[in-house]
Amino acid sequence: MLERHPQLKIAIVEKENKLAMHQTGHNSGVVHAGIYYTPGSMKAKMCVEGLKLSYDYFGKHNIPYKKVGKLIVAQTPEQVSRIKDLYERGLKNEVPGLEMIEKNEISKFEDKCKGEKAIWSPSTGIVDWGEVCRFFASEFEKMGGKVILNNEVTGFRENNESKGGQGLSPISVLSKKGALQTKYVLTCAGLHSDRLAVMTGCDLSPRIVPFRGEYLQLNDNKKHLCSTNIYPVPDPRFPFLGVHFTPRMNGDIWLGPNAVLALAREGYRWTDVNVKDCIEMAKFPGLWKLCFRFILPGLKEAGKSIFYPLAVKDLQKFIPEMTYKDVKRGPAGVRAQAMDNDGKLVDDFVFDSGVGSLGGRVIHCRNAPSPAATSSMAIAKYISNKLEKDFTF
Repeated sequence: MLERHPQLKIAIVEKENKLAMHQTGHNSGVVHAGIYYTPGSMKAKMCVEGLKLSYDYFGKHNIPYKKVGKLIVAQTPEQVSRIKDLYERGLKNEVPGLEMIEKNEISKFEDKCKGEKAIWSPSTGIVDWGEVCRFFASEFEKMGGKVILNNEVTGFRENNESKGGQGLSPISVLSKKGALQTKYVLTCAGLHSDRLAVMTGCDLSPRIVPFRGEYLQLNDNKKHLCSTNIYPVPDPRFPFLGVHFTPRMNGDIWLGPNAVLALAREGYRWTDVNVKDCIEMAKFPGLWKLCFRFILPGLKEAGKSIFYPLAVKDLQKFIPEMTYKDVKRGPAGVRAQAMDNDGKLVDDFVFDSGVGSLGGRVIHCRNAPSPAATSSMAIAKYISNKLEKDFTF
């Protein structure tokens, strides 16, 4: 927006003492190509557009990244059938450079990897999204924007001067440190996005349910086993992709993640428990419905979390020579998973506004799951267009 309208005064208000402390700083670091997503969906369109915008931006500003590619590997006849459909979906989404790889060709792309058939995506890459976020912020400040840290938003208030819609600062953004006066508000609160949306009159649904994703790491002497992203063929019965191999910019190899219900919205460990978050989840019927549908897979995921050699068995399907002695526990992240009252996961990006004169001046990013980082510049373009259409500067 500052590039389009340099006269605007824009501030970013951040809860933590630095940017990218949660999802952005704890994700896998993959630059996604856009293969998985429903053709025509916002995810599909914005991921493919964001892929190009991201690589162009990285190159222009000398941000380190690597195009290491991705193998999506089928292990069974059923998966071979599904991978053909996935390949067609990728073509419909106009993902660049996709190839279908036969069994005897897989080792040409990843020497130690085994499978029956695979998709090769040469445009998939890796980057440190936390560093990208902080670079965005630096450029934002150079253009006159302001970043306000350690300032958790607690509410929004319509100022008296805005009755009739003529005030220059009709909204107060409230925090424990005081109030900021502004004309318009855009929220992108990740794990707390539903709470901020409700503050402006939005419906409580979709709710955010936190799922922790725990990674393993290859030991230093085993990093040679993997040089590219290796993913399984998604199982349509389950909501998450499954464990995969992910090279990192620092040379580490992450394995995972699993998906276990976190007991806090910022619960990166089993011992992280937030009573308020737990009570909210216990009262949410959608979560109970999801748990009943996936009780056995959920228990298996919990078992893999506690006893990680079980997770290694899944990984050995792709690199058989790997053993549980070759890995160690790694970091964890928490997904802000939007869920409706029927327990269905909201798959696409969701943007929302509140109600009344206050809500009409607010846009919320209610749901921005993966591939939101890859799509971020396309999302920014979409929101900027929406701001110009709906608001007066």
